[in-house]
Amino acid sequence: MSVVSKTSPILPPDIQSQKGRTPLVMLTAYTTPMAKHVDQHCDIALVGDSLGMVLHGLPSTNAVTIEMMILHGQAVVRGLSRALAVIDMPFGTYEESPAQAYRNAVRILAQTGAAAVKLKGGIIWQRPSAFSRIAVYLSWPISV
Repeated sequence: MSVVSKTSPILPPDIQSQKGRTPLVMLTAYTTPMAKHVDQHCDIALVGDSLGMVLHGLPSTNAVTIEMMILHGQAVVRGLSRALAVIDMPFGTYEESPAQAYRNAVRILAQTGAAAVKLKGGIIWQRPSAFSRIAVYLSWPISV
């Protein structure tokens, strides 16, 4: 783990400062007990949309809803004291437009208390200037 002695919560600037220096540890958590277990062993706790298959028995991640991600995100944030919480944005919540991505990212961050969201690659990455505007609005650091 990159920041073993740090006892205060890890924030996005802490992660960004490690770019190109120290490898980071990211573990997945879906529930409060899981979050408590991984908290001291990682830099980032990811609430992945894979929870649809792992916990809900769905055949793929495509049916995972933003409400599911928010519910599990809230549970994970409650269980963390130091790791940075990152929540996947599920399929269909950001691909339509930068405005849709911004609206849903803000909703997830506001309702969970997480510090970051994660998007999968795709068409939105073919319009980096549009996505960069979203990142600026959310005060995300942009690195290309």
